[in-house]
Amino acid sequence: MPAQSGLLAAGAAALAVVAAVFLLPGPAPRLPWTPRGRFADMILANATIYTADPARPFGAAMAVRGGRVLHVGTYDSVKEFRGKHTYELNLSGNVVLPGFIDSHVHLIDGGLQLARVPLRGVRSKDVFISRVNEAVRDKHPGQWVRGGGWNNDFWGGDFPIAAWLDDISPDNPVWLTRMDGHMGVANSLAIKIAGIDKNTNDPVGGTIVRTTEREPNGLLVDAAMKLVLDVIPDVSLTERRESLLRASRHALMRGVTTVVDVGSYFPGMSEKQPWQDFSDIYEWAQSMGKMMIRVCLFFPLPTWSGVSDLIHKKGRLISEWIHVGGVKAFLDGSLGSSSALFYEPYKDDPGSFGLQLIDMDVLLNATLESDKSGLQVAIHAIGDKANDMLLDMLDEIVNLNGVRDRRFRVEHAQHLAPSAAKRFGEHNTIASVQIICWMMQTLLERRSG
Repeated sequence: MPAQSGLLAAGAAALAVVAAVFLLPGPAPRLPWTPRGRFADMILANATIYTADPARPFGAAMAVRGGRVLHVGTYDSVKEFRGKHTYELNLSGNVVLPGFIDSHVHLIDGGLQLARVPLRGVRSKDVFISRVNEAVRDKHPGQWVRGGGWNNDFWGGDFPIAAWLDDISPDNPVWLTRMDGHMGVANSLAIKIAGIDKNTNDPVGGTIVRTTEREPNGLLVDAAMKLVLDVIPDVSLTERRESLLRASRHALMRGVTTVVDVGSYFPGMSEKQPWQDFSDIYEWAQSMGKMMIRVCLFFPLPTWSGVSDLIHKKGRLISEWIHVGGVKAFLDGSLGSSSALFYEPYKDDPGSFGLQLIDMDVLLNATLESDKSGLQVAIHAIGDKANDMLLDMLDEIVNLNGVRDRRFRVEHAQHLAPSAAKRFGEHNTIASVQIICWMMQTLLERRSG
């Protein structure tokens, strides 16, 4: 899911304070942290501070030094930490919470999307076209227009197609991704540049949506998106670095101080990009003192050996800001893109059960090797059949590799067969469910048989 949808929103006034408190930059990283002097860098006073400690759930003041909490209690109890250079902030009773951790984002892609055509929340075809038209006017002929975040369910369910875009963008190729990242719509110029026509075969794990005459209508699903993505000029390194900073600021303003970044990796995309982002963006930001939020990084499952080598060389904790998490893969697509894999066909597309994006033997072998090396594995599964296939595979992995605290993650675990829920507890499998997944129940009832 795109990072923008994954970042939690809450009271900005209180949570902006959280960002300042829990991520106050210190000097060069030193782990574990050791005290420097006795005075605080900052004191928060006249606050309602939630501690998550049942013995004393709330405090009125807090002292912070080097990005760490020194003490929470009454104002009198923190005054001993006040020195000549301590900054004191009166919160006038506002609430302070621990920073949120978002367990599934695509951080850099989300930052890029924040600077593109904003289609999130659009609720009509007319507004959709108007937003794209405004963006086209700012482009020179031949420049690509990119955007995303659209959700066709907001305007009744009709998917956008190339015909919506062609009149307003005759000289500019357009590519706009759906909110879930598993589908995109291109105008006819982009389709032509990509070399897609009625004779183009659907790639394995993807679909070119067609008219009744088998002409491409502009919609590409999962692996088919690569046909267009391959002809779009690369985003510059400067733009990708700025996207990290943009997304980090966006997160902090919503109280999100740590994220699990599952990377710039979607079906059909290059496995190299997350590694380039690690070296060229994250390590750059770390070296330049520009990291603002803590990140736990996941890399494409096929590159598991590289992740294992990285951990062997540098450890899981690269710095106080960057942690190496594990590896990720996709088993199926998404409900909104009609590519989540179900036992029953889609009611509005009786010939489709969704898409299986990877061969199960390939997935099993890569997961077995990753698991043997001690990596945490996260695999995307949304449809009920995809979730059952994944849980069956996990049984086999446990039988072959033995029982351990592997914390296997099923990303989204959105729609389960009645017997599936209890199976998550058998091997302490994590159902990594996002809030938006719970909001899709109405769509499931409308689209499934």
